[in-house]
Amino acid sequence: MRIFKFLSVAVMAILPAALYAQESGVMTGLADASGAQLRGLDKINGIASDIALKTGQSVTYGTLKVTLNECRYPSEDPSSNAFAHLTIFDNQTNKQAFSGWMIASSPALSALDNQRYDVWVIRCTNS
Repeated sequence: MRIFKFLSVAVMAILPAALYAQESGVMTGLADASGAQLRGLDKINGIASDIALKTGQSVTYGTLKVTLNECRYPSEDPSSNAFAHLTIFDNQTNKQAFSGWMIASSPALSALDNQRYDVWVIRCTNS
């Protein structure tokens, strides 16, 4: 079980670079950002909200606690994509709802599965 967990973490650490290389056809470097812009949707009320986070920061969005662990972007074209590692805890069920990389250009590839809320990455920020 420990080996599987280690391999899962290792694969998730290199996933953003591999996906970007596959998408662009050329391997370029990724740069670390100091924060990220996320968007949340309350599916019951139909209200979308922007969520600005710094790396290591947590915010409460409805019943969710959203934590940004890191955000990376293609260094040659920062506006083209964003890869954010998020941990999302659902305070209502007292369980972790999501932990992993979300990719701005492919939000359905690794998505939060919550009956009330959607959260996705818009871009990395450096301010």
